[in-house]
Amino acid sequence: MHLLEIRNLHAGVDGKEILRGVNLTIDPGEVHAIMGPNGSGKSTLAQLLAGRDTYSVSEGQVLYQGEDLLSMSPEDRAVAGVFLAFQYPVEIPGVGNMYFMRTALNAIRRRRGLEELDAMDFLALAKEKLKLVEMDQKFMNRSVNEGFSGGEKKRNEILQLAVLDPKLAILDETDSGLDIDALKIIAHGVNGQRRPDRAMLLITHYQRLLNYVVPDRVHVMADGRIARSGDRQLAMELEQKGYAWLEQQPDPTSRRGAVAQ
Repeated sequence: MHLLEIRNLHAGVDGKEILRGVNLTIDPGEVHAIMGPNGSGKSTLAQLLAGRDTYSVSEGQVLYQGEDLLSMSPEDRAVAGVFLAFQYPVEIPGVGNMYFMRTALNAIRRRRGLEELDAMDFLALAKEKLKLVEMDQKFMNRSVNEGFSGGEKKRNEILQLAVLDPKLAILDETDSGLDIDALKIIAHGVNGQRRPDRAMLLITHYQRLLNYVVPDRVHVMADGRIARSGDRQLAMELEQKGYAWLEQQPDPTSRRGAVAQ
């Protein structure tokens, strides 16, 4: 069974169609990257999968582990193992980072019928995960993302990924605004979360992230559709030639990972 299967997905906001027939299949253990210019629908797809109710679906289907993902609430999606790392992480003044993550993890564990972690057990877990993103323990005592640099906010998102332990991780432009050192740390954290029963969907503008997190498949979105799919070589060609080059190429149909429109 596919972990995620998107079939002819059409969606938009305020009567404006943004996704115009997206087809995408991701299996457990795979890392897929979606590239594309601004306005192509990448972030819309990511947020829709996570359950943001801003967008309305007019046609199509999304199956997650064989179940109708679109019928699930955002809370149910989180319990089922869907995680979204935001392009612009939100600051939550007055809410401690440790309290926030522990509360989120225990809410998921409670819904799954598992025993909640007390403060000491959670701290031990957090200390282990902090090493992945090279964050000091002091960040756990600060308010969520408040006063964090851009790179620290992105590392905090990957820390949440490591703590919450999802089956499908969607990373929406996690590399945006990062210098090379921060990018390497983020990539190390992402690579540390790869495993046979987890899939990741990376949303990015540039292939530089893919130098460090090598994807199994690369897809290019254009005009609300998956226009082309391939391996990492496709990302390298786009980096060299730009998205205009893609418009001049034949539009082959790929049966593995996406159906070109």
